[in-house]
Amino acid sequence: MYIRLSREDGDKQESESIGNQRKILQRYIKENNLTLIKEYIDDGISGTTFNRPGFNELLQDIENKSINMVITKDLSRLGRDYIKTGHYIENYFPQNNIRYVAITDGIDTYIDSTNNDITPFKAIMNDYYAKDISKKIRSVYKEKQRQGEYLCSIPAYRI
Repeated sequence: MYIRLSREDGDKQESESIGNQRKILQRYIKENNLTLIKEYIDDGISGTTFNRPGFNELLQDIENKSINMVITKDLSRLGRDYIKTGHYIENYFPQNNIRYVAITDGIDTYIDSTNNDITPFKAIMNDYYAKDISKKIRSVYKEKQRQGEYLCSIPAYRI
């Protein structure tokens, strides 16, 4: 099972969303009589990049033939770059005999389903969402700059 969250909670503890994803994935594994081989986690890493330690470890285990299935809560947990996400789902996973399941999106590459047919569109929307949020955040910062507001973080020391 692969778990990812883009933003850290601000402390060293595992974020609540990571725990929630884990519960959803564990329930799916139990209800479908599957065997959990390994859990891969990227907490605090954007889905717009695929240079993630947990994801790279997952790819290594695929190459080593240690796993034959990847399960995520939804497609956006795999990634928000629609071209690379599509590459993994349409090319890399099938070439390596990997079954991919995105639970809440109803995607299962083992089953012939219309949900699988709309996967590319979901990937595009996930990509768009990441870009849209980024633009909105930048526009807020630009407006704060125009207003002369303080934009820096609070220093960890005092002079």
